[in-house]
Amino acid sequence: MPTFFRTAALTALLATTAPALRAQTVKELTYTVTMDPAANSNEFQVKLQLPRLKKSQDIYQFAATAPGTYQVMDMGRFVRRFEAFDAKGKPLGAKQLSTNQWQLANPKKTREIRYTIAETWDTPVQEHPIYLMCGSSLEADHALLNGQTILGYPEDMQNAPLRLKLNYPKDWKAGTVLVPDAQGYYRLDDYDYAVDSPILVGRLTEASTELGDADVALYCYSATDKVQAEPLLGYMQKMLNAAQAFLGGNLPVKRYAFLYHFADKSAGAWEHSYSSEYVLRETPLTAESARNVVDIAAHEFFHIVTPLNIHSEIIEQFNFVNPTGSEHLWLYEGVTEWASHTMQLRGGLVSLDDYLETLHDKVVYDRTRADSTYSLSKLGLNSFGDEGQRQYGNIYQRGALTATLLDLRLLELSGGKRGLREVLLELAKKYGPDKPISEKNFFQDFTRLTYPEIGDFFARYIQQAEPLPLQEYFAKVGIRYNRSLRTGRQIATLGQASYQVRGDEVYFTALSAPLQAAGVRQDDQLAGIDGTFVDRRNFASVIGQVKSRPAGSELSLTIRRDGKEQPVRVRLGATEEVKSYDFAPDPNATPAQLALREAWMKNL
Repeated sequence: MPTFFRTAALTALLATTAPALRAQTVKELTYTVTMDPAANSNEFQVKLQLPRLKKSQDIYQFAATAPGTYQVMDMGRFVRRFEAFDAKGKPLGAKQLSTNQWQLANPKKTREIRYTIAETWDTPVQEHPIYLMCGSSLEADHALLNGQTILGYPEDMQNAPLRLKLNYPKDWKAGTVLVPDAQGYYRLDDYDYAVDSPILVGRLTEASTELGDADVALYCYSATDKVQAEPLLGYMQKMLNAAQAFLGGNLPVKRYAFLYHFADKSAGAWEHSYSSEYVLRETPLTAESARNVVDIAAHEFFHIVTPLNIHSEIIEQFNFVNPTGSEHLWLYEGVTEWASHTMQLRGGLVSLDDYLETLHDKVVYDRTRADSTYSLSKLGLNSFGDEGQRQYGNIYQRGALTATLLDLRLLELSGGKRGLREVLLELAKKYGPDKPISEKNFFQDFTRLTYPEIGDFFARYIQQAEPLPLQEYFAKVGIRYNRSLRTGRQIATLGQASYQVRGDEVYFTALSAPLQAAGVRQDDQLAGIDGTFVDRRNFASVIGQVKSRPAGSELSLTIRRDGKEQPVRVRLGATEEVKSYDFAPDPNATPAQLALREAWMKNL
């Protein structure tokens, strides 16, 4: 099981009169990270003991980004002091060459590097702010550490094994999938694994369960103790059971950890191979509030399949200096989003009507808030640039819709005997964590594994951006799709407002009369509706529920402006209901359609 360790006391690792350092014989990197919240410091103190370096290994590298973030991080911006020492503790020269690189004056004699690095949450930057769940935080009663926000590595040593020890107050608990050795060190195969293993420490609660032969732990920080690990895991259990069934009974991992941070901020979640971390607004834990938490967790949890067991060479050996986008982002995120909803449908967590409403929300996003001419392949290749970032949210919307259609097409071609789930399980078995798919040839390899017609599907709807044939494909399972359907009923409305998703956050870009009257401004962030936090994942669903309220009633919004949240009350208007992009079961479905629908709604 994931576990934790306690240090006896905080130590002064950065004292200028350090004792003589013994030369290391093992060619591994040994990091010690000290957190001293009592000192009112927002900086982590890092000491790195080095093996003997070559003359050519004179560059110490901090991460420019990290896999799964698709954003510029430039962690060198947060370094505050950087020093190098020989085996006797004598200072050696070091200078900053670029944002993320420091040059050692004498690498062959350098045996220790010490630096301080600021947390990312409360350190202002001029551009490219880091998503909270992908960053670092150090507070009086807890800290969040992501490997790339704390650690760097000497040139050519990204693949070197490393040890990591954390020093923090003795009453803190560590939440991580990692297990310390007898000396309190976490041992990791390489730098990539360190980045892939987030750690939450502090005043945590914890709970655990078993799924087949896998141990699953949940660690929870809640600022005012509104959310506790045990009841939260209870709400998640059905989803985990559904995931286990979707994956064929056993998970492709032996250990997994959920790390939850509940306080005054909502930013979303970040997946890892063996864990996931969440930064969500703290509200009392109820069945309603837990529903969104579980939905987000379902997505992140499925990443144990993609990209852990199905990924290309680009993910296998990630370039932290100059990252390259992958054309198969549709697989890592779009298919994962499809799976997160499909396994809940098949596991009985959501009804067919609720599932179809989720599809509706994704079509709305694709058709009204994204560039429908921007292909999924292009989005993946450009995901680290500003152009791709502007379209990035659509990987979870059109990406999931495309995976849904791919599932339907596979079921049709196989006579209801083999859908996308079954092909994914075959691929995971064929490749696994240590054998990458081909970035260049994966479409062809997938087509050879399935049917020739799938190659045409990839070409039209992933590599190009042809309109998705929603009506045609859903008719195969007796589901009607109408682009516009008038009902004649009057419903509540916020008016004709426009929104934009930036990262995980939702912003107003055009305001309706009711919003203007309430004092909402253009470029305000929409942070909550009726006490439910809002981000890119649940925005369409939550705002879609507004129509069920009485026209003329007041709606409570939470907006964020200049970094501060404030409540706003908006009086709702009235309008005739027009169901756009509507999905509904066809009462006149044929026996053949119903038979394929039955196969579509279960794990084969």
